[in-house]
Amino acid sequence: MAAFLDRVADDLGGVYAELARSREETARIKDALRRWQSSQASMREMARR
Repeated sequence: MAAFLDRVADDLGGVYAELARSREETARIKDALRRWQSSQASMREMARR
């Protein structure tokens, strides 16, 4: 039973590490999208002038 619990704990550790990596990647993508949207809005505003 102890070996099984160790394996489950190791698997969960890997899942949590991957989840953290995924959240970091999501944050980077969201930030890039916000910057892109802002630059597009600025370009549209400049084109109107």
